[in-house]
Amino acid sequence: MNRINKLSILAFAVIGLVLTSCNRNGEKADAYGTFETDEITISAESSGKLLNFTIEEGDQVKKGQEVGSIDSIQLYLKNKQLISQIDAIKAKIPNINAQSDVQTEQLNVLSIEYDRVNKIFADGAATQKQIDDIEGRVGLAKKQKNAIDIQKTSVFAEIPALNAQVEQIKDQLRRCKIVNPTDGKVLITYVNQFESVVQGKALYKLANMDYMYLRAYVSGAQIHSFQTGNKVKVYIDSENDTLIEMEGTITWVSSEAEFTPKIIQTREERVKLVYPIKVKVKNDGSIRIGMPAEVRLISNK
Repeated sequence: MNRINKLSILAFAVIGLVLTSCNRNGEKADAYGTFETDEITISAESSGKLLNFTIEEGDQVKKGQEVGSIDSIQLYLKNKQLISQIDAIKAKIPNINAQSDVQTEQLNVLSIEYDRVNKIFADGAATQKQIDDIEGRVGLAKKQKNAIDIQKTSVFAEIPALNAQVEQIKDQLRRCKIVNPTDGKVLITYVNQFESVVQGKALYKLANMDYMYLRAYVSGAQIHSFQTGNKVKVYIDSENDTLIEMEGTITWVSSEAEFTPKIIQTREERVKLVYPIKVKVKNDGSIRIGMPAEVRLISNK
């Protein structure tokens, strides 16, 4: 067999392989794309040493599951100090109340004495100096009573401010516990146990893999056939050059065209304008992020 015949056979074999891979069961796909999902990066809400971190890449985690904790000893001590301050302030209140009661009683006594002096002054048995003296003592007692009342008000005003600080510390203590916010699979971890972390540092990335989204691209001529809510068939590669069939639902169709992504087929294909769509597919465990797939419309016949 000459060289030209060998090259011809090789060329036909390559073409046949391409056609087979693109159209294994004789049906042409209506769209191609790759799977993606919503990924969430979980970050530290406090700063300190990571005392424990119990998850690894690939773990399935539940909403509300505690997956780690950050050192909180300084916050605990600060909270204890604030509570002691509140208790100390509360301990002053009985003493202030007692002082206020003493001044109230003193004012009652002086009021009686004032009435008596004023009465005998009217009868001419007391001097103006006696009137002035008793009025001065009454005025001084009132000022002392007012000062005690102001002190009491000031002391009471400190307690709500300290209580607010206690609540802030309690909130920070809660944030030292790393609680997973939603069900999902751990895609990647960024830290290890005993590392020091700061507030806002990424700890791990999470994704719900129960449902995946196939981001595919269709031409302007096809767009009318792809409507939100429509059911489609989705196919992914399997062993022995076969395809696994799944059902999907179109959840989004772009209203704007864009150039075909570079990952799609030839250079000529990449310069065409296409419309992105998203197809929601229930994942039975066989779908991975970035996995290629093809879409076929369901015939109404």
